[in-house]
Amino acid sequence: MQILADISLNVALPVAITALVSIFLTYFILQLIAKTRSKTLKEDLQRQIDGAEKEAENIIKAAKLDASAELIKKREKANEEFNQIRAELREQERRLSRREDVTQRQVETVEQREKQLKSLEQSINSRKANLDKKEKQLSDIIAKQKDQLINITKLSMEDAREMLLKRLEDECEHEMNSLIQRKIEETADTVEQKSREIISTAIQRYAAEQTCEGTVSTVDIPSDDMKGRIIGREGRNIRAFEKATGVDVIVDDTPGVIVVSGFDPVRREVARLSMERLIQDGRIHPTRIEELVEQTSKDVKQKLLQIGKEAAVEVDVRGLNNKILTRIGALQYRTSYGQNVLRHNIEVAYLSQVMADELGLDGTIARRAGFLHDIGKALDHEVEGGHPAIGANFLKRFNESSIVLNAVEAHHGDIPADNPYTPLVAAADAISAARPGARRETLERYIKRLETLEEIASGFKGVENSFAIQAGREIRVIVDADKVQDDSATKIARDIAKKIEDEMTYPGEIKVTLLREVRCVEYAR
Repeated sequence: MQILADISLNVALPVAITALVSIFLTYFILQLIAKTRSKTLKEDLQRQIDGAEKEAENIIKAAKLDASAELIKKREKANEEFNQIRAELREQERRLSRREDVTQRQVETVEQREKQLKSLEQSINSRKANLDKKEKQLSDIIAKQKDQLINITKLSMEDAREMLLKRLEDECEHEMNSLIQRKIEETADTVEQKSREIISTAIQRYAAEQTCEGTVSTVDIPSDDMKGRIIGREGRNIRAFEKATGVDVIVDDTPGVIVVSGFDPVRREVARLSMERLIQDGRIHPTRIEELVEQTSKDVKQKLLQIGKEAAVEVDVRGLNNKILTRIGALQYRTSYGQNVLRHNIEVAYLSQVMADELGLDGTIARRAGFLHDIGKALDHEVEGGHPAIGANFLKRFNESSIVLNAVEAHHGDIPADNPYTPLVAAADAISAARPGARRETLERYIKRLETLEEIASGFKGVENSFAIQAGREIRVIVDADKVQDDSATKIARDIAKKIEDEMTYPGEIKVTLLREVRCVEYAR
C-alpha cells in the first residue's frame, strides 16, 4: 500500500508541475498577445485620428471655399438688386419731373382760364345790365302798345284772352285730330296683319261646331190623364212639386207636354228629371215627390261634378277644387244668346292658348284663364252683380292666381287689365261669340239693338243719318261735310265706338264706318 502511494505521488507531482508550467506559459503568452494587440489598436486609432484630422482640415478648407463663393454670389446679386433699385428710382425721378412740368403747365392754363372767366364775367355783367335796361324799355313799349290796342279794338283784356284761348283751342283740336289719324294709320299698318294672322291661326286650329245647343224645359207625358194626377187633388201635388224644386210647372191644353219653367237652369234640370221619374214611377203624392226631388238633386250634383271633371280633362286644366268643377258642370245647362256656356268656355280656353303660344306667352295660364272666365254665370242666379265680378270673388276663395282673377273680372272691360293674358281672353271670348251660328237672339231684342245703335250714332253733332247694317255688326254714319272736317271725322268715329262700348251689350264687335262727302252742283245755262 505504501508502495502504491509512493508511486502515485511520484507520478502526480510531475503532472502537477507540468500543469503549473503550462498555466504560466499560457498566461505569459496571453499577456504578450494582449500587449501586441493593444499596441496595434493604439497605432490604428492614431492613424484614424490622424486621418480624421486631415479630413476635417480638408472639409474646413472646402467649406471656407464654398462660403467664399456663396458670399461672392450674394454680393453680386445684392449689387444687381441695388443697381435695379437705383434704375427704378432714377425712372421715378424722371416721371416726377415730367409730372411737375405737366402740373406747372396745367396751373398756368388754369390761371389763364381764370383770367378769361373773369373777363367773360365782366362782359356778361355788362350785357345783363344792358338787357335789363332793354327789357325795361320793352316792357314800357308793350304796355303802351297794349293801351293803344285796347283803344283801337275796344276789347278788354278778358275778351282778348278769350279770343286767344279760342284760337289756341281750335288749333290744338286740329293738331289732335291729325295726330290721332296719323297714329291710327301707323298702328293699323303694323298691327292689323299680325293680329289677323294670330286670330286666323287660332280659329283654324280650333274647329268647333257652329250650331247652338238648346236646353229642354218640357216633359213628355204618356196621356192627358197624367196631367190630372200631376196636379193632384186641389193642386196639392203640383204645389208640393213647385215648392220642392223651386220652379213653375205649367199644365195647359198642349197635348202630351208639361212645361217646366225656372230662372235657374240647374233647378229646371232637377225639376225635369224629377218629373220624368215621377211619371215613370206612377206614385205621385207629396211625400214621394219630396223623396224623388231630393234623390234627383243629389244625382244632378254628382252629374255636374262629373261634367266639370270631364271638361277639365278635355282642356287639360289641373288642380281645380271640386266646388269649382261643380260650378263648371252647371254651365252645361246655361246658355248665352242660345250658346252653351260650357262649350263656350272650352272654346275660349283653346283660342286663348293658341294666341298665347303665337305671342310667346304661357299657353297653360291662358288656357286656365279662358276656361274659368265665365264661371260667374253659374252663380249669378244666387248672387247679385255682374258675372265677371261674381266669378272673380268666387275663385278668390280657392287661391287662384292674380292673372286668372284679373282675366275673369276684366274680360268685359269692367276693370283695367294688368297682364297680357286678360286681353287674350277678351279677344277669344269675342271670337267665340261672333263666329257664325254661335249665338242667336229674339226678334225684339235684335230690332232693339239696331235702333239703339242708330240712336247713339245720330246723337252726335254733325251726323245727318245713320244706318245699322250686317245684322247689327256695322253702323254706317253720314255726316254733314260743312259741319265736320276731315281731321275731326276720325275723332267722331272713335267717340261713337266708345259710346257703343259703354252703353250696349252685344256679342262680338261692331264696326263704325263714318262717311263725309262734299257734293258741288252747278248749272250751266
